[in-house]
Amino acid sequence: MNRHDFLVEIGAEEMPPKSLVALAEAFRDALIAGLDSVGLSHGAALAYFTPRRLAVLVQKLLDRQPEQRLERRGPPVSAAFDASGQPTRAAKAFAESCGVAIEDLTRINDTKGEFLFCKLTRPGVRAAELLPAIVQTALDKLPIARRMRWGAGTVEFVRPVHWVVLLHGDDIVPGEILGLPAGRMTRGHRFHAPKPIALRSPGSYLASLERRGHVLADFEVRRERIREGVVAAAEDEGGIAVIDPAVLDEVTSLTEWPVPMAGHFEPRFLELPPEVLVATMQDHQRYFPVRAKDGKLLPRFIAVANIESRDPRQVRAGNERVVRPRLADAAFFYAADRKATLASRRDALASVTFQAQLGTLADKTARITALAAQIAQVAGQDPAAAQRAAELAKCDLLTAMVGEFPELQGVMGRYYALNDGEPEAVADALAEQYLPRFAGDSLPATGAGLALAVADKLDTLVGIFAIGQKPTGTKDPYGLRRAALGVLRILIETGISLDLRELIRTALDSVRADIARLGGKAPAESLAEEIYDYMMERLRVWYLEGMGGVSSEMFDAVLDTRPVSPLDFDDRLRALASFLQLPDAAGLTAANKRIANILRKAGEQPSPRVDPGLLTDPNERLLATAVEELRQDVERLVTARRYAEALTRLASLRPAVDAFFDQVLVMADDVRIRANRLALLAALQRLFLHIANLSRLPG
Repeated sequence: MNRHDFLVEIGAEEMPPKSLVALAEAFRDALIAGLDSVGLSHGAALAYFTPRRLAVLVQKLLDRQPEQRLERRGPPVSAAFDASGQPTRAAKAFAESCGVAIEDLTRINDTKGEFLFCKLTRPGVRAAELLPAIVQTALDKLPIARRMRWGAGTVEFVRPVHWVVLLHGDDIVPGEILGLPAGRMTRGHRFHAPKPIALRSPGSYLASLERRGHVLADFEVRRERIREGVVAAAEDEGGIAVIDPAVLDEVTSLTEWPVPMAGHFEPRFLELPPEVLVATMQDHQRYFPVRAKDGKLLPRFIAVANIESRDPRQVRAGNERVVRPRLADAAFFYAADRKATLASRRDALASVTFQAQLGTLADKTARITALAAQIAQVAGQDPAAAQRAAELAKCDLLTAMVGEFPELQGVMGRYYALNDGEPEAVADALAEQYLPRFAGDSLPATGAGLALAVADKLDTLVGIFAIGQKPTGTKDPYGLRRAALGVLRILIETGISLDLRELIRTALDSVRADIARLGGKAPAESLAEEIYDYMMERLRVWYLEGMGGVSSEMFDAVLDTRPVSPLDFDDRLRALASFLQLPDAAGLTAANKRIANILRKAGEQPSPRVDPGLLTDPNERLLATAVEELRQDVERLVTARRYAEALTRLASLRPAVDAFFDQVLVMADDVRIRANRLALLAALQRLFLHIANLSRLPG
């Protein structure tokens, strides 16, 4: 058997740039899975992709499956043949499933009797016969939200397909993919190299496309060329390019032969807030802004063309013509919006629906105003600033600027609040209310911003749960997972201890009142606990991925204690992680599991107190004394939330616990002694349950 490189390329019309990377990686992974499933071993699999192509190059792919040795036991001989010796339906079905005649089956004997047996060797199938179906299956599995058809055919793909390349070594793999015959002809750049290009072998793919087709098919190479070109172009303009990684990825997905070039706009537009300029250039035009060394924006941008024009000045002028009216519109919106204060827009919030069953933006504003003030009060922040910020929080949604640039909500609220003469703390809170927007994003830095961010997210979360639209599967249209984790991150990372259950109940009371007023169905009484569980569960992955040494069982052990605040949960989990590093931790963990099992099997509620008069064994007296001596000390440390110290003190119980289980029979014949020993174990368990349920841990 031989090995050769294998290349598949699907050539299509320009594919959606934001999903291109995901499509390419999914194609590669599904193709690898298909090859592995049929036993075609291979080397590395490399994904190459541009707006007009998805390709995978698999190195050293076997040209034929290995021989397949089949050994299967069939039905008992007694069931395989009837009284006259004729094969039954069971025998025929078994032979058919093996692909052999009944006469080719053998028999085996084992302790259970005599059975039909099939043992055969099948030659491996040629890779060329398997590859088209594997490729088609991989394409069918791609995460394409909406497939399209073209022409009169029934084939569906993300965009119309125009060519397919299938090469194994120097040979074309015959077959049909997405309605097109496979071949060796690829295509280059739409304008620089419109004619088909013949590929000699998979190994020549990248070089042929670059040299003859004006296409950089390697995404990382193309991305780095864009980055270097953008940086150089900005330096030529006397500035520093602002390169957002997401924008860089999108521009890379939009181009095959990238050519960065600088453009200019009128300096008068620098009077706009810098966020507006960046949103216009970066988010709307996919340009890279340019800053001076002092951090201020320059009237420059770097655009990336997908063509090497003979007259770059025309391309530059075209980009400048596009951005100029957008900046002019933004300047008009900014001037018009400042003619009215944010506060003057509050009444209009009543005409904008937030959610049909939860009322208007005015209703939401009233709810978060009360909640933000309460949060600020409990957190030791200024409730007046939080309340005022909440009153104005949604007013910028009614401005022309945010209508044109929705991504600037909150940001523009800050500028307009400062223009209106609102306190800086209030203005900053308006900008911080949506933080964190994504994983790893910064958190609110002000007290009012913190209170408003928590109140806004919690109101949305509780409200959507209350109307029965909680997330299901991968669907989360209201971003509740992000909102829940945002609330938890704020409370944990800023070190503020708030009673999460109490906050949920308060938010739910306000939501319940609005739902009733609007004639909706009242939420279940158990909803607050359901929301608490949902929110805390969002922390699991956050801890497992971001905090070394934490396991899912450790998370469950702490969650079992139902901590009042997320910060308290964090303290307990970190203390547990430290405790488990101690030499005595494993023994005490095992003892807690044993205690939990004993108490569960006993089937009776242990007494809350231990009767010293019924302690007949020296080892149980030793344990009872140790537990009592530690009880007040541990409770004091737990009250002070010094969990690590409490667990360290509890580790000193190890010798007494070991001696108890080695020498004392818990389930004694004497009912009173047995009940007293169960009470002692329950008392020991309660000491640990102040911090975590160690019985949830393995081992």
